[in-house]
Amino acid sequence: MCRIVGFWHFTYRGQYDLEKIIVLMRDSMKYGGPDDAGLYIDKKMGLALGHRRLSIIDLSPAGHQPMKFNNLVIIYNGEVYNFKDVRDELRSKGYNFNSNSDTEVVLKAFHEWGLNAVQRFRGMFAFVVWDKKNKKLILCRDRIGVKPIYWYYKDNIFMFASELKAFHLHPLFKKELNEIGLSLFLQYGYIPSPYSIFKNVYKLKPGHFLIIDENEKIKEFKYWDVEKFFTKGVEEKNKWVKKSEQELIEELETLLIESFKLRLISDVPVGIFLSGGIDSSTVCALLSKESVKLKTFTVGFHEKEYNEAKFAKKISEYLGTEHTEFYCTPKETFEIIHKLPEIYDEPFGDSSAIPTYLISKIAKSQVKVCLSADGGDEQFCGYTRYWLASDKIRRFSETPIRNFIYNLLKFINPEIASKLYSILRIIHPNFLKYTNFRDKYIKLKNVLKTADLLEQYDLSLKIFHYEDLKKLGIKSSENPLHNSILQLKKELDNYSILMLFDLKIYLPDDILVKVDRATTSVSLEGREPFLDHKLVEWTSRLPVELKCKNGESKYLLRKVLYKYIPNNLVKRPKQGFGVPVYEWFKSELKGFYTEYLNEKEIKAGGIFNSDEVNTLLNAYLQGKEINYNKLWLLFVFEQWRKKWLK
Repeated sequence: MCRIVGFWHFTYRGQYDLEKIIVLMRDSMKYGGPDDAGLYIDKKMGLALGHRRLSIIDLSPAGHQPMKFNNLVIIYNGEVYNFKDVRDELRSKGYNFNSNSDTEVVLKAFHEWGLNAVQRFRGMFAFVVWDKKNKKLILCRDRIGVKPIYWYYKDNIFMFASELKAFHLHPLFKKELNEIGLSLFLQYGYIPSPYSIFKNVYKLKPGHFLIIDENEKIKEFKYWDVEKFFTKGVEEKNKWVKKSEQELIEELETLLIESFKLRLISDVPVGIFLSGGIDSSTVCALLSKESVKLKTFTVGFHEKEYNEAKFAKKISEYLGTEHTEFYCTPKETFEIIHKLPEIYDEPFGDSSAIPTYLISKIAKSQVKVCLSADGGDEQFCGYTRYWLASDKIRRFSETPIRNFIYNLLKFINPEIASKLYSILRIIHPNFLKYTNFRDKYIKLKNVLKTADLLEQYDLSLKIFHYEDLKKLGIKSSENPLHNSILQLKKELDNYSILMLFDLKIYLPDDILVKVDRATTSVSLEGREPFLDHKLVEWTSRLPVELKCKNGESKYLLRKVLYKYIPNNLVKRPKQGFGVPVYEWFKSELKGFYTEYLNEKEIKAGGIFNSDEVNTLLNAYLQGKEINYNKLWLLFVFEQWRKKWLK
């Protein structure tokens, strides 16, 4: 794992010192690559590239970057796990190698096969190649989006970086708030690609190249897309049906072991984040049979409903791992919260970033690489919300009564509906109890507005709805739903549509961002064994009946896992990696809200309607039922604004 940065100033005439600026930009991410640093500068072209290195494979100086070969220069972040196989193929074509690094393999593979080289790579990566001969800068991001890369273009200057913070150190970067990015953040708690919080700044989408030439012509294009494998699965369904369940279990087990073992390739110690759930237990169980004794790490909470540490401990004891657990308290959270804008230099509202940082910090004290079992839910139908959206909401919204109920609800103001509900609860205390009734009412009304499952699912995920944004004084954004997913709706079953949505949006822009920034901030490399593209291609073609069967999610994956551990160790209701933010902020931590969301601060920021924020804050302080996620997102944004927007 490393950090990369660079810029190409097309009208550079010596206005500033290229080397000084690129060093400042590069070293703003020093924690992401504390072991080595390098530069490449072409003053005539106005081009500068910077690299910070965390040495994982080939710890010697031979792995130094930027790395050059003939007319090519590369800076590279990530790992290509099958680099030895690619290197052998290149050697057969006459290439020699001066290091044992995957960087040199990526560079020479690019020299041999050009853009098609990426099709040979299995791993996570974001790399940039400078083609001196053709005067082109080529950016590439891995298929799933494990590794990040931002780019900026305005006024004859093109910049890129692993993290936004690097841009702030270039004198020509203009930081202008992007209302689309802000609106998306308030709706989802993260900003989906290709958008960002700043105007003229974009995230390179997973599975994409971006090329800019000396004429400032930018071309972005896709080299891989998970959608086509979902479609292929529909076309091949008869082939899958002919296979026995046992055959498929064996196929999956082989793929899992191959993918997991590839992620152990390293010249430094490797550990595993263990929650005790299906996914991390599968990684741990399969690798325990294949390797030496493993180191596992868990974060727990004293609040029973959030605590998974006890389950992780049982798995660890059964498999005999060297286990470390740490219980998170408000004190640790208090210390971390002020660090969040530095770690996540774009507003990021997933509160599980806090324990992810903690577990990364703990792991770093013993290992330099840690495996994180993300992606299992999106591939094997693991989220409870899939069932809720596909079965309950869909069944209800297809009945003739849907339009009637929607037309009735749209004429009843949410505030009035909330008051009527409160009166009903007083008269009939046993009447159905809902927390945050107003928000649930708005969500129901919006979901009933459309009969389209994907739109219903999208609406059900939102935290701030269009009505809320309007009150805050924020324009609602364009819809981030991918047109290609919309076009596939008639071909795919309901569950597959929702899994595809999350594989393309939620996974890369929330989950993987969370893990990448948390691990990087403590100089730890995070790896994702479930996200080998060969495995994703197989699971995307797998019939949904084998992902969710007889009301049991992750059906086929469980069958593999139960070969290694007793099912009673993991068979329980799904529990997310949540944080008791509401409980803590109600007591020890509520001072943060009053510090950042008071009327004076909101007015000084000039972004939100202070009256609306004040109404939310006062309702919270008075103990009224509100959607606490709203206050959390507003707090996260205001903390970010004070750090980066001033």
